Amino acid sequence: MTATRQGIVHYRVPYADTDQMGVVYYGNYLTYFERSRNELMRACGLTYKEFEAKKLMLPVVHASIDYKNPARYDDELEIVAELAWLRGVRMQVNCRVTCKEVLLAEGYTIHAIISSETRKPVRLPEDVQDVLTGNG
Repeated sequence: MTATRQGIVHYRVPYADTDQMGVVYYGNYLTYFERSRNELMRACGLTYKEFEAKKLMLPVVHASIDYKNPARYDDELEIVAELAWLRGVRMQVNCRVTCKEVLLAEGYTIHAIISSETRKPVRLPEDVQDVLTGNG
């Protein structure tokens, strides 16, 4: 990959995202990761809606998160996604969640690349691959 593009989301934590302990519920971080992945695709010049119009889908097949510090109600988070790799019919997106430059969580999602018609793995068309990797 020749260029590092980022999807960046600024998000203020609503009360609904927190649990009884007063911190962001752990499962919500996957939603935060998804928001930044969508912005990453936009930063590359391709919305997920346009991706779907090409009869392609990116189901998550693996997710990993390391929680470092808790986020709380009304914290303003910065969630950043970067494409780590794209090989064959899979890709990995790395994500970091920070608040005032303090690392709260980091992790990644691995996605299969599949046809929406057959639900079978497919390679990305070269033009789409170039857009995502910054080679286009």
